[in-house]
Amino acid sequence: MIWLTLRQFRTQAAVVFGGLAVLAAALLITGPGLADDYDTGIASCGSPDNCSQFSQLFFGDHQGYFSMLAAAVVALPGLIGIFWGAPLITRELEHGTHRLVWNQSITRTRWLSVKLGLIGLAAVAAAGLAVLAVDWWTDPLDKAASNEFARITPLVFVARGVVPMGYAAFAFALGVTVGVILRRTLPAIAVTLLVFVAVQIAVPQWVRPHLVPSETKIVEITAQNHGEMSLNHNGKTAILQVEVEPEQGAWTMVNDTVNSSGRKVDEMSISAAAGAPCAPPPPDANGEPPEGPPQACFDYIKQQGFRQKVVYHPADHFWRLQWAETGLFAVLALGLTGFCFYWTRRRNF
Repeated sequence: MIWLTLRQFRTQAAVVFGGLAVLAAALLITGPGLADDYDTGIASCGSPDNCSQFSQLFFGDHQGYFSMLAAAVVALPGLIGIFWGAPLITRELEHGTHRLVWNQSITRTRWLSVKLGLIGLAAVAAAGLAVLAVDWWTDPLDKAASNEFARITPLVFVARGVVPMGYAAFAFALGVTVGVILRRTLPAIAVTLLVFVAVQIAVPQWVRPHLVPSETKIVEITAQNHGEMSLNHNGKTAILQVEVEPEQGAWTMVNDTVNSSGRKVDEMSISAAAGAPCAPPPPDANGEPPEGPPQACFDYIKQQGFRQKVVYHPADHFWRLQWAETGLFAVLALGLTGFCFYWTRRRNF
């Protein structure tokens, strides 16, 4: 039974693991040079300001590769689900080959156990190898990335750590389960893809933020922590909108301005005259625009009692969230696997 399963699976395995081998080779060739460039730049930048500028330029030069590798890791579990999981049982049911196996003293339970066990382990191994190679190559870029691309943020989180293996196990089990129920390959592939994409959208929005208790701070708005600020004059009033960065490498879920009584305000409406301190200063002697609002603007905001409420996960929550989400998907995968056994043993195929 093991030999038969491996023989049926050899083409799909060759495509995925062959692609991973090519990717790993490319990363092994280019990775040391990338790391050396980063280390050399950090060693020679001198001051913190210059190092910050170097990090921005370094990440910007390689952002395309960073994004492509993250997308490849994110897509791999979905591809496993639709091309390994969904056809695994439906192909047997459509062609009737399952009856031949069952008539050779192979029970349904053993038949399904071998298929799910071998190919499920291969799915997890493929995701693990992919994320291991990408993690190693992108380490300098992770160090140089801004808060927008920090490891804990949704765009990067699913392409790092152990979560991709949890997603791979879930996607594979989902594909098999849908295939067992629908008994048609193409519909099973379509449904598996739709459900998996929906899960990838829903989890960062509504599940992941609550897997580990987040942190809440009411912080002063300063020139050092403000991320975005816009000042619009509409006749008699000036509308000031602010976002802040709670700390380096954090994932911010809530970023609201509150007044002196602690109530949320969508915007700070102030008289145009009173808002003069927030008006942009004139260009410098070289004609260059100033960097950010003047300090008088932040002093004025503080006097008016406006502060910023931020709810966030700091960078050191990364592994706690990784293990929590991986455990969640492991439980879902086991639940779907149990359902497959129940459905296969009870239904008359």
